[in-house]
Amino acid sequence: MVALPMALAFGVASGAGAAAGLWGAVIIGLVAALFGGTSTLISEPTGPMTVVFTAVILNFTSQIPDRGTALALAFMVVMLAGLFQILFGLCRLGRYITMMPYTVISGFMSGIGVILVILQLAPFLGQTSPSGGVIGTLSSLPQLISGAQPLEFLLALITLLILWFTPENWKRFCPPQLLALIVGTALSLTVFADVGLSRIPEFSADFPSFQPPTFSGITPDLLRLMVVNGAVLGMLGCIDALLTSVVADSLTRTEHNSNKELIGQGLGNLASGLFGGLPGAGATMGTVVNIQAGGRSALSGIVRALILMLVILLAA
Repeated sequence: MVALPMALAFGVASGAGAAAGLWGAVIIGLVAALFGGTSTLISEPTGPMTVVFTAVILNFTSQIPDRGTALALAFMVVMLAGLFQILFGLCRLGRYITMMPYTVISGFMSGIGVILVILQLAPFLGQTSPSGGVIGTLSSLPQLISGAQPLEFLLALITLLILWFTPENWKRFCPPQLLALIVGTALSLTVFADVGLSRIPEFSADFPSFQPPTFSGITPDLLRLMVVNGAVLGMLGCIDALLTSVVADSLTRTEHNSNKELIGQGLGNLASGLFGGLPGAGATMGTVVNIQAGGRSALSGIVRALILMLVILLAA
């Protein structure tokens, strides 16, 4: 219930499509649970990884006219990020990443949050997201506000009010995120059924095809850009995952294996890139929900990934 809407949202927000988000959640979640070093960690596409990957896609699509080629290069960056993470794990750098000062992490995560909010302003107002990422959205803000769709804005506002003002005693039985998803969906299918709401486009729910890396037509400048982006994405994934592992340790009174976790995360991102999925890392929300539900072994992460895969294939 947590993974499905998050994966859909991150897939759409990244520009790679809803299917890329869903299959990224399945593949990374399964592989990282099998080979990682934190027994309760739930891995899937996360906000920080999605923001950076969105910038990677925008970078390639601005330089390469063919969108298919640009996306193929972007998924190769995901593979490179996985290889960097495996390298970091083999070099036993995991324990140094967990020593990152709190102020640096706090500022970094706050910045990611601000970027996510800005990128969602256009959909919040019922508009198509302008090109140019954060700067493009901010520069287009007057036009977005003047062209706001009242009913879509109202539906988004109702969703926010549910998230903010759900009574505490209700939260014990139903998370406000799930309540907002159910109420918002019900309203969109009943009260707002005939107003032409923007919806996630239809996509194929089939198992994704294998996409081997191709180096034809890659210039030295493009290759350098891919390596730099891969290193940034890989380092970000390491920080994201290991900080979540520390949170999991504090909740379960256990101790994770940082270097093994980095190798597991790297294998997950490598596999996700090979099948056209989003990059991901250890997700704090999914991990905390897993622990609160009683999950104490990697089996919970494996079962979660398999159930999500069955939902995609059989209940699309």
